[in-house]
Amino acid sequence: MADHNWSEKNWPTGTVPRASAARRVMDSVFPFARGASVPTPAAPLPGTPLYLPENDGITASTNDPVLGAIGSLEVRLATSRADIHHAQRLRYQVFYQEMSARPSLMHALLRRDFDRYDAICDHLLVLDHDAPPDPHTGGPAIVGTYRLLNQAVAEAHGGFYSADEYDIGAMLTAHPDLRFLELGRSCVLEPYRTKRTVELLWHGIWSYVVQRRIDVLFGCASLEGTDVEALALPLSFLHHFAHAEPPWRVRAVRKRYEPMDRIAKDAIDQKAALRSLPPLIKGYLRLGGMIGEGAVVDHQFGTTDVLILLPVEKISKRYISYYGEDASRRAN
Repeated sequence: MADHNWSEKNWPTGTVPRASAARRVMDSVFPFARGASVPTPAAPLPGTPLYLPENDGITASTNDPVLGAIGSLEVRLATSRADIHHAQRLRYQVFYQEMSARPSLMHALLRRDFDRYDAICDHLLVLDHDAPPDPHTGGPAIVGTYRLLNQAVAEAHGGFYSADEYDIGAMLTAHPDLRFLELGRSCVLEPYRTKRTVELLWHGIWSYVVQRRIDVLFGCASLEGTDVEALALPLSFLHHFAHAEPPWRVRAVRKRYEPMDRIAKDAIDQKAALRSLPPLIKGYLRLGGMIGEGAVVDHQFGTTDVLILLPVEKISKRYISYYGEDASRRAN
């Protein structure tokens, strides 16, 4: 997943980098990671938060970043570098401290999960106005986040994140008139992993989809662990009961492909398989999501990834009705 592997093993034997030296290296590679100024392109694309301003309250992608609220919780888009840094700290806490991701030297030094895609993505945030304020910003605590990458922005800046794991080019070529949105880097603090928070996140995503007339959602979702044999039950279930049909079939890239059909279809205990799936993947399936062909092991994050494909036209009408066809049924 990481674009640069600045880990301790890359330093010469017998040397230990000073924090200041490490930061200088990071500045040369990832100026955005520290919030440094980055040259603004002559014509930023609509819908991208590329090179957000330092001050809060200004957004390049929407006049009203707030998408909904339930009680003390609010869902909105990030409007500043400070917002994105806060989301990165949350991701670090969940992925690296709670789960088994292995941080690079720079991630560990800054205690943030970041990569080059953060600068071009929209960041969906769930805030709790009743929680203690964020110690770094003094603003409301961010308790959940999702990263959204619009197709027009991705194509202008080197492509989609998922392309490192799946051959998505053929899918994009086969549907030239559709607008694609990549979802990723989702995480929620443990005390907030409730139906209410999940509903609020999905309300935010649906509002974004409607506002930007998105046709297809896709992205990698993870099963914890890198032993594909130990994950044979959920992987086989997804392969046999949720696989995408042509023209939506997308295959993992050859060098990272792991077969998913590890158990015969008639030998699968479907109830046990469903129980073994992470809530996020079950949620996608309930909405009408399909699974790409082949899994990918991500050793840095300690996960096995599958590709989720969700054409908007296939989303269950029950869910569209719940959130409102035009997203006018704001969560409250």
